[in-house]
Parts: sequence; C-alpha cells; structure tokens
Amino acid sequence: MNDHVPANTRWHKSSHSSGNLECVEVAFLDDATIGIRDSKNPTGPALRFASNAWESFTAGIQNGELALHRVAAE
Repeated sequence: MNDHVPANTRWHKSSHSSGNLECVEVAFLDDATIGIRDSKNPTGPALRFASNAWESFTAGIQNGELALHRVAAE
C-alpha cells in the first residue's frame, strides 16, 4: 500500500535506534491506520497499514514468529 500520508504527520523513530541511517519511522494516523517510511527518505513514499495488520506484524516480531534479515547495501 503506497498511500498518501498528510504532510503534517508526526513521525516517530524507535528509541532503540542507534542513530544510524537504517531505521524506519512510524506514524499513528487519524484514521486509525499506521504509516511507515524509510528514515533515509522522509519525502519518499510511505506505506499505510490497517491497525490490526500492524498489531499482528509487531506481535509476530515480539514473539519470534518472523525472522528479521539484514540486507547488505549494494
């Protein structure tokens, strides 16, 4: 989903972010959807998810159900 996110949206970076450029930012939008964007490209596209999809995704990560892989930069 590459939906429009309002320009005045407040984005949040994880408190676990080490300050490097490999972060995503999250926004909790007025219509109960969740916006996700690449912190390296704040003016680029954002993804928008239904809140229940975001909750399932984050629960899966916390429960170890989803493997996280690092992709090397080309």
